[in-house]
Amino acid sequence: MQALRLRAYTIASAIGIGLAPTLAALRERRGGLAHKAWETSEIDTCIGEVEGVDAVRLRSDLAGFDCRNNRLAQLALEQDGFGAAVREAAARIGPKRIGLFLGTSTSGIHSSELAYRQRDPATGALLASLDYRRTHNIYSVGDFVRSYFGLRGPAWVVSTACSSSAKVFGTAQRMIASGLIDAALVGGVDSLCLTTLYG
Repeated sequence: MQALRLRAYTIASAIGIGLAPTLAALRERRGGLAHKAWETSEIDTCIGEVEGVDAVRLRSDLAGFDCRNNRLAQLALEQDGFGAAVREAAARIGPKRIGLFLGTSTSGIHSSELAYRQRDPATGALLASLDYRRTHNIYSVGDFVRSYFGLRGPAWVVSTACSSSAKVFGTAQRMIASGLIDAALVGGVDSLCLTTLYG
């Protein structure tokens, strides 16, 4: 198996947004869990919430993708020069030669949770504003990130619970080894929602 090199990487999690804050939290042995309530949940528990996700605004041309999962993805993409590295690679080798492989279990399910709570009491119809394809659908984050960078190579999203984000690294390696792509954007995005909070 050919060894591959990581050219850029970043992170956004409950312990920090970006590499430096994350490393500082790890060195200080500071966790990201906090005893708090979230949304309508009354569970007495600790929650790992990424600070600032709800304040993120997607680019206007991508507003139809607005959901917590895609906001979290954008928040991460804007850290540590990661976005610039992807754009540089796309300019150098072409957007068709960069694959996109992401993992998620939650996708944008929070959008559907909100729509369900606001459904029509008489008919049960969900809000017309819910764009399932661009928010809740498992491929939503893949479509969003692909559009965010203008990538045109092979792209898919893996949803295999906790292994999702690990599996995409193997996928990217196989695609590069096969010669179908020269580079890949690989990662995982899971955002807080009531479905996972309630287990």
